[in-house]
Amino acid sequence: MNFAVTGATGHLGGFVIDYLLERGVAPEVITAIVRDEQKAADLAARGLTIRVADYENKEALTKALEDVDRLVLVSSSEVGKRFAQHSNIIEAARAAGVSFIAYTSLLNLDTSELGLAPEHRDTEKLLAESGIDHTILRNSWYWENYASALDSGRAAGKFFGAAGAAKVSGAARRDYAEAAAVVATTDGHAGKVYELAGSPSLTYQEIADAAGQVIGSEVTYVDQSVEEYRATLESFGLPTEAAAAFAGMEPAIENGALYSESTDLQDLIGRPSTSAADALSA
Repeated sequence: MNFAVTGATGHLGGFVIDYLLERGVAPEVITAIVRDEQKAADLAARGLTIRVADYENKEALTKALEDVDRLVLVSSSEVGKRFAQHSNIIEAARAAGVSFIAYTSLLNLDTSELGLAPEHRDTEKLLAESGIDHTILRNSWYWENYASALDSGRAAGKFFGAAGAAKVSGAARRDYAEAAAVVATTDGHAGKVYELAGSPSLTYQEIADAAGQVIGSEVTYVDQSVEEYRATLESFGLPTEAAAAFAGMEPAIENGALYSESTDLQDLIGRPSTSAADALSA
């Protein structure tokens, strides 16, 4: 059985590889698909096969997926280009004869109002039409996404947002990576959709409390309007477009886009998900 992971030099893809190895997969049967071979030097040193393929190049992707049986398709980080890139990878997988794909999607996708949702919906639809056995891994937020609370907590004792009393069912990036590795290396997952939610779910003040636990001082959540939060993000140095995108997601989060009582994540990894404080301290 040969495995491949896209985005192998990214955080999530790298952790997926760690867990494949931890689960006893030999490095020589793992292909790391990357866009920059120099960034994969450490993976090559561990004995993995490195194949370079730009997500815009179906021919290169098809060659990269030769002899691969199971693919962990870590969703692209390029919002707005994701669906086209995912389409190229799925078509290449079909041409190369890949028999199974595990795809990292988004929590509550059927109802999600997050701006990230449409490209994930289109990708899930394409997978359903591809004829390739697959599993959907609908990831919630990474607790690491709130690392800014550590910086603003140290600087001002505050954590900013615009999500009101929202609850977030977050987990550590490693938790989602381990779930992907479990699905890739065990049978019985084809055709399933897993809603991967951490527990316990936290309010923004509870996330601030977790940040305070890490830095050793009290952090208070400041609930702003979307426009105020956008301006705050810009004042922290975030580019205007990125600040608007992040702030624009807050109403959907307030409406429950990142909340779920699903235990799929814990069931897959066989342990509690990582706490926000532990994830942020790492």
